[in-house]
Amino acid sequence: MAWVSILLSVVVLWVASLCKILHRSFSASEATFLRDGAVSRRRNVLLVIAHPDDESMFFTPTINYLISRGHNLFVLCMSNGNADGMGNIRKEELYLASTILKIPTGQVKILDHPDLQDGFGNAWNWNLLASIIEEETCAHAIDLIITFDGYGVSGHCNHCDVHHGVRKLLHGTSGRHIEAWELASINILRKYSGPLDIWLSIIFARFQPNGQSHCLLNLDPRKSYAAMAQHSSQWVWYRKLFVTFSSYTYVNTLRKIQ
Repeated sequence: MAWVSILLSVVVLWVASLCKILHRSFSASEATFLRDGAVSRRRNVLLVIAHPDDESMFFTPTINYLISRGHNLFVLCMSNGNADGMGNIRKEELYLASTILKIPTGQVKILDHPDLQDGFGNAWNWNLLASIIEEETCAHAIDLIITFDGYGVSGHCNHCDVHHGVRKLLHGTSGRHIEAWELASINILRKYSGPLDIWLSIIFARFQPNGQSHCLLNLDPRKSYAAMAQHSSQWVWYRKLFVTFSSYTYVNTLRKIQ
């Protein structure tokens, strides 16, 4: 039947795409992000997230890319994920995941601010976020920030607020140049297409203005699974499925925040 043929074609393409990544035979994996021609200057990069596990669920392709190219990566997590009263546990889990991702634990900062508590109903003050992020950029001579876009992948209000906090910082900085990039949110079909989305991500990135969008492939998607597994309090069946089938495990598209 026709639907069987379609299903088989999708499965074959899914497996072929995954094999391309695992065998590192994808020429597009040599991205030009943070490169000036043949030169790659070591940057001090700050990844700003909302909750422990954001780094493993959404940003692993970016983290792997930065670490593999020798950039100095810091992580600022705006809450300890205490919505269910497990903030201290989730904090330690983020440190464990950072070890898997080869981020020094001394470069991971996790906040427990009374006005920045995890929760769908908790709106975070953008000015407060900007102030905290600015303090971190000054402390570590940060010249580049990476964070969520305005939709925050899942629409979680805390993700969105972090994005707007970074924008507030960019609008308020004077005398310091800080470059910022956002993780592009995609529609639900692409979001759960696994490695299939690498093709669409590459195509769409090429239609963006030169240098304003970069597609970063995860050459070791198994690391996403291993890092997320360190968040044992969150490692339930549906998150295992998410990490397996989410395109964010295999590819990140970063857009420059103007």
